[in-house]
Amino acid sequence: MSRNTSLWKAVDWVTICVYLLLIICGWFSVCGASYDYGDRDFFDFSTRAGKQLVWIVCSFGLGFVLLMLEDKLFDMFSYFIYIGMILLLVVTIFIAPDVKGSRSWLQLGPVSLQPAEFAKFATALALAKFMNSYSFNMNKGKFAAGLLAIILLPMALIILQKETGSALVYLAFFFVLYREGMPGVVLFSGVCAVVYFIVGIRFDQEYLGNTPTPIGAFSVLSMVLLFAGSMVWVYLKKWAPSRNIIGGSFIVLLLSFLLSNYLIPFNLLWVQWGLCAIVIGYLVFLSLSQRQRSYVFIALFALGSIGFLYSSDYVFDNVLEAHQQIRIKVVLGMDEDLAGAGYNVNQSKIAIGSGGLTGKGFLNGTQTKLKYVPEQDTDFIFCTIGEEQGFLGSSLVLLLFLILILRLISLSERQHSTFGRVYGYSVVSIFLFHLFINIGMVLGLTPVIGIPLPFFSYGGSSLWGFTLLLFIFIRIDAGRSRR
Repeated sequence: MSRNTSLWKAVDWVTICVYLLLIICGWFSVCGASYDYGDRDFFDFSTRAGKQLVWIVCSFGLGFVLLMLEDKLFDMFSYFIYIGMILLLVVTIFIAPDVKGSRSWLQLGPVSLQPAEFAKFATALALAKFMNSYSFNMNKGKFAAGLLAIILLPMALIILQKETGSALVYLAFFFVLYREGMPGVVLFSGVCAVVYFIVGIRFDQEYLGNTPTPIGAFSVLSMVLLFAGSMVWVYLKKWAPSRNIIGGSFIVLLLSFLLSNYLIPFNLLWVQWGLCAIVIGYLVFLSLSQRQRSYVFIALFALGSIGFLYSSDYVFDNVLEAHQQIRIKVVLGMDEDLAGAGYNVNQSKIAIGSGGLTGKGFLNGTQTKLKYVPEQDTDFIFCTIGEEQGFLGSSLVLLLFLILILRLISLSERQHSTFGRVYGYSVVSIFLFHLFINIGMVLGLTPVIGIPLPFFSYGGSSLWGFTLLLFIFIRIDAGRSRR
């Protein structure tokens, strides 16, 4: 009796209260999104609202069970849970039925479950366990390889299920690695890769002035030269080589542009390739003469950046499916396609904009009630909030998520063990990724990749998956408080 009493005192009730508020708001949003005129029986278990209520009640039971378990069990059985989920992901590839082109849903009688949603907490536990191991050092090759394997294995299996959106969520774990000491240059390289891809694809068919130079590739190669010179200054504090790389490249490109634009038109990429080769050779020379390996790493960064630029073109044209290409083009403003890939986003924007400041009121949305927005109770449920509750209601929902995120960060920082801290930041990273991508795609800021809004989107798998993520951390934190 005393153990239970101390447990309930140690539990973070702020997080649980925010969770309950989000769950309640989410259920009302599902009611509004799935509502048909004249049908107000939201407790009918044959309706989407009724089914979601069942999932919510089950989630409460799941959260209670997790709080009753010993927090040490999560540490002890982390690898077993992870291996079990990996095996389930493998089985899913072969036995799951084809649903809208993907094989990611297991049919268990009248219930369908998506293992990819549950693999998130399993991966978070395995990552926390591995990083909590004795003598762990992220800068050693074997540990870095282990981290990559833990993250990329479920990601690869989910991609094989044709669920690219769910697989991309696992990139969020790299933010955890950065928090735990991963060199900032790795995160910087990831950001550069995103920028290279966007700029290279977006401006590939636009040309610089009167020259036959594609702006996309020209801009990326210019950034490579700029970043290489800047990294020499930032990491080595060497002004002369940094000045030579940036200043020399700028002067050569400026003269080449004037010559190509006004006298003899030619592709400036030839000049940039030559400059990149000279800069890489210069960095290798400095490394040998000054015995500084950092120059070699900067040269490899430049070489890898160039390789990524041209490989991303190939991936976009030959690896991505046609519908994925169109979605990216729509987001980048290269193609509107309002009747096709851009239809969902366009209708979502109309629904949110029509809500105004205070919204049209619960069940009074016209865009959502007339089913203009596809997937409006799952991936695009935020447009229902925007239409019915307006800017103020949407802001309140985002404020609740902000409180949850800030609270989870606070709880993560107060953990006494690496296991608890890493798991906590894993939860934070996954929630943030879902929030940014889901709301971003509803507003047309990110590609439509089909991931749910935590606690709002209809479906038992996502709701249970997020509940598992959150309540395991709440239990781990409660155990910390009682020691």
